Amino acid sequence: MAAGDFTVFEEFLATISNLHDLDSDTIKLALITSAVAPTAADATPALADYTEVTPGGNYTAGGTDVNATFTEAAGTSTFDGDNVTWSQNASNPTDARYALVHDTTTVGAIGWFDLGAVIDMTAGDLTVNVNAAGYFTIA
Repeated sequence: MAAGDFTVFEEFLATISNLHDLDSDTIKLALITSAVAPTAADATPALADYTEVTPGGNYTAGGTDVNATFTEAAGTSTFDGDNVTWSQNASNPTDARYALVHDTTTVGAIGWFDLGAVIDMTAGDLTVNVNAAGYFTIA
C-alpha cells in the first residue's frame, strides 16, 4: 500500500529553528485513526492530540523510528527518513487512517501522510513510502 502526499504542519515550519533538532531528535511514524483528522493549521500538533491506533501485532505504541536525517547542500535543507513497513499480522490494528510523523524529543508533530482510506493491517502489509526527495526541503 503506497501512502499519499506528505503535508507539513504550518506551526512546525514556524518553529523549526528553535524547537526541533531534526538531525538528532528521535522522529517516529505513528498510526492514527480517523477520529480526529489532522489539518495543516492545527496550532500545536502532537501525537496526544490525535487517536493513535491500538498497539498490537507488529505495531508498537508511539510508532516506528524513521532514522531521520536533516542535511544541507547548496542552500537547500532536506528532511528525510526511512520508509516504514508493518507486516501483516492477525493482531495488528484495523483502523489506521493517517501516518503521523512526530518528534518524540520535543513531543511535537511534524506532518502526516493521508493513507487514503482506513487500513486494516490484518489483511496485508502497510508500507509508508517517503518521496525520493525526502519528506520536505527548505530552500
